[in-house]
Amino acid sequence: MSAEIIWLADVRTRRTSKEASPPFEDAAPTVSENPPRFHFWTGASGKRYVHTVYSLFDCPAIEDANYILVRRTNKATRAVLAIGRLRNQNASLNLAEIRQHASALGADEVHVHLLAASEQEALAVEEDLITAQFTAGPRSA
Repeated sequence: MSAEIIWLADVRTRRTSKEASPPFEDAAPTVSENPPRFHFWTGASGKRYVHTVYSLFDCPAIEDANYILVRRTNKATRAVLAIGRLRNQNASLNLAEIRQHASALGADEVHVHLLAASEQEALAVEEDLITAQFTAGPRSA
């Protein structure tokens, strides 16, 4: 669940300016304020792992996955706060664990890796990313 505050004065201003502009004027593409949907992290082995990016409140309940808790300091910089893997068979317990851990650390994004085929592979992904954090930091690719 997420919420967005809408300032009615801003909406009215935009609506008025759109009505006043010529109908065939090309509008410049707008840059989304939302983070990208996918992000790659590189482990110590050099292997790249694709992660789905969620805000803390938009993260769905997940059964088996690796995750990285991230704090965005600006639009380009990501600080890794925690790397882990979900072990509960109950998806809602995993979501509660992620949200509790993220809120305790001050994370605002959850990067979820869903492609590990087995528990051993999920453990290998977790160890690779953690090792990268202690060597030179997991590289954002």
